[in-house]
Amino acid sequence: MEKLYYRPLVQTDAVRPDDALRLAGGWGWFDTVERIARGGVRELIPARHLPEEVAERLTARRAPVAGMGMDCPKIMGILNLTPDSFSDGGRFDAPEVALQRAQDLVAAGADILDIGGESTRPGAQEVPEDEEIERTAPVIAALRDEGFAAPISIDTRKAMVGDAAVEAGADMLNDVSAMEFDPAMAELAAITGLPICLMHAQGLPETMQDDPDYGDVLLDVYDYLEERVALAEANGIARERIVVDPGIGFGKTLQHNLTLLRGLSLFHGLGCPVLLGVSRKRFIGTIGGTEAATDRGPGTLAVTLAGVAQGAQIHRVHDVREIAQGLRLWRAITEGYES
Repeated sequence: MEKLYYRPLVQTDAVRPDDALRLAGGWGWFDTVERIARGGVRELIPARHLPEEVAERLTARRAPVAGMGMDCPKIMGILNLTPDSFSDGGRFDAPEVALQRAQDLVAAGADILDIGGESTRPGAQEVPEDEEIERTAPVIAALRDEGFAAPISIDTRKAMVGDAAVEAGADMLNDVSAMEFDPAMAELAAITGLPICLMHAQGLPETMQDDPDYGDVLLDVYDYLEERVALAEANGIARERIVVDPGIGFGKTLQHNLTLLRGLSLFHGLGCPVLLGVSRKRFIGTIGGTEAATDRGPGTLAVTLAGVAQGAQIHRVHDVREIAQGLRLWRAITEGYES
C-alpha cells in the first residue's frame, strides 16, 4: 500500500473555525492538511478527513521536555565549549568565561542551555571522548554547584560523554546522529529516563556537505526520523521523551534546507516536539548577503519565526536576547499583549 504523509497547514490567527484542530496542544491550529505521496502527488483535504491515528499524533498535547511545557515556544541557548565551532569557536571555552556566558544566556531569555564540546560544523574532525568530557562535564558541575537552576542539554554523539554530563547535572541528551554514531546512547537514554533529541544528518560532519543527495528531502528526512523514533521506543525510550530535529544544514544544500523549512509542520506527525536549529547557518548568509556568521542574527530571527509559525516548539540559537525579543513581539501580535 502506498505510504501517505500529512502536513497540516498551520494557522495562528485568533479567529478560527469551530472545527479546526489544535496542533500538538500548542499555539497553532489547522483545518486543512496537505496529503502527500511520493512521486509529487499532493492534494488538500479537510482536517476532519484525517485518519484517526494521524489526527491523534498531530493534535496530542506534547509532554514537558526537561521540565519545560511545550504549549509555547522555548529558546535553547547555545554554549559551545569548543575552539573550532563555525561562529563562536574559542570564545567561551575557558571555564570562567563559560560560566558567565551560561548565566548571561539565561538572563537574556534562554529556557534551556545546550552545552557541547565537539564541533559538528561541516568539515569538523571528531574530538576524542576524554577530551570532550573534560570540556563539558566540569562546566556543568560548576554551574550546578553555583545553584544554576535552568535545564541543561548535553550536545554529544557519544554515550560516555552524555553519561558524564548527566552525572554532572545535565537534564537532556541532544544527539545529532540520532544514536547512530554510538548506539549506546539508546541505553543511556533508557536508563536515565531523560529526554533525547534525535536529529537527521546525512553523513558525518567531515564529509556531509560534499554532495548531499535525496530522492525527496522532506519525505526522506521524515522517514528517517520515524525509523529512529521507532528504534528508540524499541529500546525502552517512551515517545513522550523524544524530540525530533530535521537537521537543517547537516548534509543539505540551500534548496534542501528551504524545502524542509517550508514543509516543517509535517514533522508534527511523529507525535514528538520539534527542535529547529538554524542559528547563523550558511544558507542564511547566502540568501541574506552576510559573509560573517555573527552578522546573521536578523536572518536567524526571520527563519526562527517562520518555524514558530509552523509550530516548532524548541529553537536552538546563539543570539538569545535578539531571538527572545522577536519572539515576544510575535506572540504579542498573534496572541495578544497585556502590559
